[in-house]
Amino acid sequence: MTGHALKSLVLSAPQQCVLCVGDAMLDTFVYGEVERISPEAPVPVLRESHRIKMPGGAANTARNLAALGANARLVAVTGRDEAGQVLLHLLEGSAGIEPHLVTSPDLTTVQKTRFVSSGQQLLRVDQEPVLKVGDAAQVDLKEAISRAAEGAGAIVLSDYAKGTVTAEVIAAVLAAAETLDVPVIVDPKGHDLMRYGKVALIKPNASELAAVTNLPVSTDADVEVALVKALSLCLADTIMVTRAAKGLSFIRRGEATVRHMRGDARDVFDVSGAGDTSLAALGIAISADASTELAAELALLASGLAVTKAGTATVSAAELLDLGPADIASLDAARDLVDRWRSAGHRIGFTNGCFDLLHPGHLKVLEEAKARCDRLIVGLNSDASVTRLKGEGRPVNDERSRARMLSGLAAVDAVVLFQEDTPLELVRALTPDLLVKGGDYAIEAIVGAEEVIGGGGDVHIVPLVEGQSTTGMIARASDQSSSD
Repeated sequence: MTGHALKSLVLSAPQQCVLCVGDAMLDTFVYGEVERISPEAPVPVLRESHRIKMPGGAANTARNLAALGANARLVAVTGRDEAGQVLLHLLEGSAGIEPHLVTSPDLTTVQKTRFVSSGQQLLRVDQEPVLKVGDAAQVDLKEAISRAAEGAGAIVLSDYAKGTVTAEVIAAVLAAAETLDVPVIVDPKGHDLMRYGKVALIKPNASELAAVTNLPVSTDADVEVALVKALSLCLADTIMVTRAAKGLSFIRRGEATVRHMRGDARDVFDVSGAGDTSLAALGIAISADASTELAAELALLASGLAVTKAGTATVSAAELLDLGPADIASLDAARDLVDRWRSAGHRIGFTNGCFDLLHPGHLKVLEEAKARCDRLIVGLNSDASVTRLKGEGRPVNDERSRARMLSGLAAVDAVVLFQEDTPLELVRALTPDLLVKGGDYAIEAIVGAEEVIGGGGDVHIVPLVEGQSTTGMIARASDQSSSD
């Protein structure tokens, strides 16, 4: 898929309305430090520092839909208890979410409480009584689905097997989808895929696919066999399996080929809610009539970012645009990237230049810079800046083209444009740990060196590659043209 198509899809999110139906729950994260083992039993003692409550399950899918820019509607059932009231309050306070919650005095709201220290979960405590949704609540749910589906471009069904997604609820979803002619995407639970009826896409994870088919799913070849079998066990048009670090794979009905798609390798911080994030991305993409391939690419990108965050985190459209193959990051986006990278313990490198016609000298600087850091940001002179520095007729390639070329290099993690003649303000804003420059400069003459060294960073100079320069390339091309 092209970066342009992916970017256009993300930008289309505000025009999409997606209905989410399923098991909503309240997630609580208790954070603290472990400094000793309990004298009462061989267990760690967590000294609590703070706790955070946030919507979970289907409610987290709705949060991700809203964070990506879509108009999210949520139909779910909760108990008339304190946890249900907290969940409703959180949803009503979330921009972009329209909650249609059915409450029942006979039910207890599902809660999951996770205890976390130093980024690691120590324990999860679930309060999840078996929900049996009564007849009155079933009627209210079906009415809420019919009402909330109006104007939606897709319906996502988030089944956590907590009792909300009954046969009656599924029938109501399918009826609304047929009436409005919109697709249904299912995140399933359990061994029976046939129960979801004729839907556009079912998205199990690898362990769920293995359980449904009773087949191994370790390798691509295993997954291909399992997907073919799963397709025979349901009425869905497409089965898509999410495979964590191995990406995802899918097969469409009527096609013999299984497609495998790999995500970018990322530092995994917390996998909580990553499935909700990918479901939300699929809902937005399919609502926008995107191809399965493009929808899968968006889901991979979104869930890949979600696992780098703590808790049942959301992913924003702005973050996806910055992570996608779409060239130039804004200064604010670059600051956010630096903050995330630094919090993950990464060493941040920076270099800059015009990079008008890429040549081996440029590659040497970039590759040597990346070898000395974990993440490399390139400051790129704007077109106006290049003209002031190099004269009329330069640059040969405009700033967007130059940025695209740089973004395609393995050594480069982000490209930031600057309008000034020097990158001094950019260096001050990004505070890199390493500043790299190509040439025969003295360190004192390098713009930004004082700031980087003063902040405890390093400066490295890469010697020029003899005979390699944009000016020389232009001159040689001109001589060749004259001789012709």
